[in-house]
Amino acid sequence: MKREVRGAMGLLGATTAISLLGTGYFYRRTMKRCNVDVERTMKMAGTDWNRHMPLIEERKAAMLAHPHKDVFLQSTDGLRLHATWFQGPENSGKVVICFHGYTSKGMSDYIGLSDYYMKRGYGMLLPDARAHGESEGEYIGFGCLDRYDALQWIFRVLEQQGADTEILLHGTSMGGATVLMAAGLELPPQVKGIVSDCAFTSPKYVFTHVLHSMYHLPATPMLPLSDLVNRKKAGYGLDECNAAREVRRAKVPILFIHGDADTFVPCEMCEELYENCASPKKKLIIRGAAHAESYYVDMEAYEKALDEFTEEL
Repeated sequence: MKREVRGAMGLLGATTAISLLGTGYFYRRTMKRCNVDVERTMKMAGTDWNRHMPLIEERKAAMLAHPHKDVFLQSTDGLRLHATWFQGPENSGKVVICFHGYTSKGMSDYIGLSDYYMKRGYGMLLPDARAHGESEGEYIGFGCLDRYDALQWIFRVLEQQGADTEILLHGTSMGGATVLMAAGLELPPQVKGIVSDCAFTSPKYVFTHVLHSMYHLPATPMLPLSDLVNRKKAGYGLDECNAAREVRRAKVPILFIHGDADTFVPCEMCEELYENCASPKKKLIIRGAAHAESYYVDMEAYEKALDEFTEEL
């Protein structure tokens, strides 16, 4: 009996140690700025960007030919945040604020769409999310913290461009979650619409999907332990802010976009977000598009949806 008890205790101790080591490894690679890697994220997302690179390079050159400058602000918790500002035509009165995905930066995710927005007279503000690009921060916000930064950038645009400016928010992946989570806040009336492309509901549920589908691991105990660590280190829980709950309070019209071949953030999340949205809403599902690829797979449908959405605004 004693031998069996010692064996059980040893097994329990080994299991606990493995769980703690796995949690630490997962947390450091996922949540801390110094350990996240854009190449690893791109491999996990599974999108073949090589086939789109000729168009991206062409549009990047055209985009950078427009006058632009660096701008900075301080977050409510004291971080110096960076964005790139592309001035629109004088007195156009239209600005789109674009929020990028996990491990990316402001100047990366909207190269393709810059052609759409600039030709239609929008000024473009491209923030680097906290702990990304030139913005300060040690821990990634996954939309939960970034929604408050988004609000700060909205106020900065109104301060610089005037109170009669009409603002559109556009987010991709983590940026999509950011703008949807921001929809639950009290937004200024100048924010006329939100575009969410391949957003997730919350860090908890996208991590659960990744652990199950890519690593064939259970979410427990890794995610509950990571949640405890993140509350202490970063100041928020992994499901503390869930975009599907936040859009129940939304008042601003929202356009939801997703690719049905997205294996990183499954299209089912888009359906859940759409069903929970309380404000006027539209939905576009692009067949055959992987994660964050919808614009490049069917540019005509994407731009038509944007045209119809913004015309109604």
